[in-house]
Amino acid sequence: MISIANQRATKWLEEANLRPTRQRLCLAEVLVGDGQDKHVTAETLFAKVQQTGYTVSLATVYNTLKTFCDAGLIQEIIVDGSKSYFDTKTYDHPHFYWEDEAKLTDAPLEDLEIARLPDAPNGTRITSVNVVIRLKNEIS
Repeated sequence: MISIANQRATKWLEEANLRPTRQRLCLAEVLVGDGQDKHVTAETLFAKVQQTGYTVSLATVYNTLKTFCDAGLIQEIIVDGSKSYFDTKTYDHPHFYWEDEAKLTDAPLEDLEIARLPDAPNGTRITSVNVVIRLKNEIS
């Protein structure tokens, strides 16, 4: 019997016209199988997949995340030059980056106001806006 997580993952891949290979399917199950939105790094996704009993390499996780981004299934959020998170919500919305915990969460979209964006240079267009609000615990 096919699980609900597997059905969700298969549908998610098929809607993006991606062939549901074994590797894509196991990563998709972890990402969307429970129906909850997630923020993951390649490393945290790799660890979660290992806990399920599936075997994939970290390189496969990186390559598959890139494929998912290219297909519009997830978006990459870069919090600094060396740290990327992958978000299953693909629309533009703000994030909190919790520096003390190295964790990314959604920030309330309704509280964000951007009055104006600069004009894009000639020959270009703005494709998205990423807002990452960095937080650090106060020392009492």
